[in-house]
Amino acid sequence: MDNKTDLRLAVLIDADNIPYHNVKGMLEEVAKYGNPTFKRIYGDWTKPTVVGWKGVLLDYAITPIQQYSYTSGKNATDSAMIIDAMDILYTGRVDGFCLVSSDSDFTRLATRLREAGMYVIGMGERKTPSAFRSACDKFIYLEILQVKEKKAEEGKSRSSKEKSKGISKADKEVISLLTSSINDIADEDGWAYLGELGNLLLKKQPDFDSRNYGFNKLIHLIQSFPMFEIDLRDSGKKTGKLVYVRSK
Repeated sequence: MDNKTDLRLAVLIDADNIPYHNVKGMLEEVAKYGNPTFKRIYGDWTKPTVVGWKGVLLDYAITPIQQYSYTSGKNATDSAMIIDAMDILYTGRVDGFCLVSSDSDFTRLATRLREAGMYVIGMGERKTPSAFRSACDKFIYLEILQVKEKKAEEGKSRSSKEKSKGISKADKEVISLLTSSINDIADEDGWAYLGELGNLLLKKQPDFDSRNYGFNKLIHLIQSFPMFEIDLRDSGKKTGKLVYVRSK
């Protein structure tokens, strides 16, 4: 994908909807896309359901925003988060937003922010409705960001485990998506540049991520399928190769 590591991002978290144990992996993922200029979390901090978040806010410099639940059955937290997002938008101090929630109520907000030229990243659990996922430029499942301690011997066999896991989860829809996307941007010889392919996959399916299938990188996912081939070409620099793929 395009280099977006210099983006100024507003990270807004729905505490009522997101487990606190995801915070480390979540913020590490955000750092791949830009610098979190704003880090705010919204919830009714008088409720015991968000007590876990209180222990990690200072460690990660996240500002808590109190929003009382004035009426039963109404989500005041969502409203406060949406109002703040629009206020931040109009300051002109950010290039994008990271909306952390599994709630479809933020679908219209994501759409509005993109209409204003913002780059919108969504983060949520796999239960997140497709409408919200599709409204983002990129959507990342929190399940793949959970930090798990691994033993040294497990690390040695990591690549073989990833390959087995990826093949078992890969289905016809994934292969079809890769094939059609390669064909969409391929040159006369059928080769497609991997970076351009990654961009197109996200445009077609914002929640596409090779980690969903057990692979850290897109190239590793593609290499697991016998119907694709890889070509590494000199980039003209001392380090690094240009990666091209095509269907056999």
